[in-house]
Amino acid sequence: MRRSGILHAELAGRINRLGHTDTIVIADCGLPVPAGVPVVDLALVSGIPRFAEVLDAYLAEVVVEGVTLAAETPGEVRSLLPDVPRTEVPHEELKKQVAGAAFVIRTGETTPYANVILHSGVPF
Repeated sequence: MRRSGILHAELAGRINRLGHTDTIVIADCGLPVPAGVPVVDLALVSGIPRFAEVLDAYLAEVVVEGVTLAAETPGEVRSLLPDVPRTEVPHEELKKQVAGAAFVIRTGETTPYANVILHSGVPF
């Protein structure tokens, strides 16, 4: 059994299969996900787990070289990624880009527009 890090078996397995430039989405509980894009659903009840908690756990495991977020993304979400190069797009465009993600992590977050596309980097 793992001592630390992400314990969710499906999520850990999907993270282990990521390659450089692959994208994943961390989403609030309302983001529509196109058919065919795998979803790791962590939502338990409204608000649990929070977006910030899931993002923190993910960032502790994975190298992220960039983030795409919606122009409508609130400041409290933006502040969670202060040192990551970012691209902003309208929310409707972000929803279209979800189709290219390796997978989506669905949280219980209820803050509108709490969705980010994370671009996988490499540790060298």
